[in-house]
Amino acid sequence: MFSLFRKSKSTTGRSPATAQADRSEPGASLEQRLAWFQERLDNCVDAVFRAFTGAGGQQYALVFLGGIVDLELLQEDLINPIVGAGEMDSPAKGQTVDFGRLLITSCNVTEQCGEALQYVLDGAAVLIIAGEPRMIGYPYAKFEKRSITEAQNEVVIRGSREAFVEEVRTNVTMLRRRIRSPELKIKSSYIGKHTRTEVLVIYMEGICRPELVEEVQHRLSKIEIDGVLESSYLEEFIEDHPFSPFPQIQNTERPDTAAAALLEGRILILTDGTPMALIAPVTFPVFFQSPEDYYQRSYASTWIRWVRVVFMFVSLLAPSFYIALTTYHPEMIPASLLFSIAAAREPVPFPALFEAFIMEIVFEGLREASIRIPSAIGQAVSILGTLVIGEAAVRAGIVSSPMVIIVSLTGISSFIVPSYSLGLTLRLIRFPIMILSGSFGLLGLSIGMYLVLLHLVVLSSFGVPYLAPVAPFKWKDIKDTIIRAPWKLMKNRPSVYGIDPTRRLKSQLYDNGDEQD
Repeated sequence: MFSLFRKSKSTTGRSPATAQADRSEPGASLEQRLAWFQERLDNCVDAVFRAFTGAGGQQYALVFLGGIVDLELLQEDLINPIVGAGEMDSPAKGQTVDFGRLLITSCNVTEQCGEALQYVLDGAAVLIIAGEPRMIGYPYAKFEKRSITEAQNEVVIRGSREAFVEEVRTNVTMLRRRIRSPELKIKSSYIGKHTRTEVLVIYMEGICRPELVEEVQHRLSKIEIDGVLESSYLEEFIEDHPFSPFPQIQNTERPDTAAAALLEGRILILTDGTPMALIAPVTFPVFFQSPEDYYQRSYASTWIRWVRVVFMFVSLLAPSFYIALTTYHPEMIPASLLFSIAAAREPVPFPALFEAFIMEIVFEGLREASIRIPSAIGQAVSILGTLVIGEAAVRAGIVSSPMVIIVSLTGISSFIVPSYSLGLTLRLIRFPIMILSGSFGLLGLSIGMYLVLLHLVVLSSFGVPYLAPVAPFKWKDIKDTIIRAPWKLMKNRPSVYGIDPTRRLKSQLYDNGDEQD
């Protein structure tokens, strides 16, 4: 049945000048077009070229990539009707197939061989018809794809278990199932000279600011790169401050988080081939929020957010604070605790700064090892490695037991921050603050925090202040930052994102109908 799909022999030895000349559009005959495709796909072992005769003596040719196109579907839906072997829509004996009968839903028609070649590279089967200037691309691609699974990085106890996959159309379907509105707009573009990766810009018309959509599309259109293999490529190109360690675009693998961002007036960027979606713009408080915050009572969610903020400071400052106190300000430590620390540090030959650096680097190595090694043994290696190495280091007099406690607390605190990107940033800037604390004590720690705060103030994400709504302060938007007010009080969308009207619910909290902020 598949005798039509034998691969033709490729030719070699063409000069660069000839190859360049063949890139131009060929003549209109079937033979010339087929030769052009063979020239462009030379040395491609998966390229299939096959000329055949249909009913009525009409000449046809097919060009496609083997292993991508569904051969059964191609044979049954296209070849059999053309040659007269199909039971449905087959031409009468001695008659050719009318061009209009060859058109199916989602097919592409073009007269340009260059455009038809792109159809082939996208996984379509291109049909060339003798005497017909138009060519048809049939979407018979059959890519293997991963099924929808539970989110791996953004785990929740209550809420959806779905996560995005690598197939962008499947991700769009998950969004459409949550937002069943014609106002959900999707714009497509292709980025990458060789990969031609499909990138979708998704937004809610009437909620998202039009100038924000234009700015995102403008920045994406300026990207010139050989290939885009992951959404992080785009993130570095379109963010406002590419040299800042702080993330200026949110990423998520959860469709419910993406849908919630769209309803706030933000933009979603989906990239084919990756399960991570980008959300822009973003503000600093967003990185302390979890999808589960909106599925629990507001009081519990507010408490958990405060816990995250507190442990964010612990993750960032605990080693530096310990170094500053033990090195420059021992008088601030209670006497009994000071004697215990001094006794523990007596056999250690290194200063507190060097001691902290040793433990932090070891902990970072263990953390990275637990990620890279197989998951079945990763957790065991992480726990056992920390316990064994820490205990051995204390007994050998390399580090003190208080330092092991401080570094362990710091490491655990870094996992409490919901955003992996922000957690990585905190781990990075922790080291220069430790150096400042080891050099100047609490003064150095204060200088380090001042520089971090100054940097955060000047940051922006697509024109939105990074510290909004704290700086500049907007009381209405504080209701969903480090606190989570009840839904009845959050009647308006965040003003920093969307456009008027910003009202998102009609609260029945007030009987007189007056709006309360």
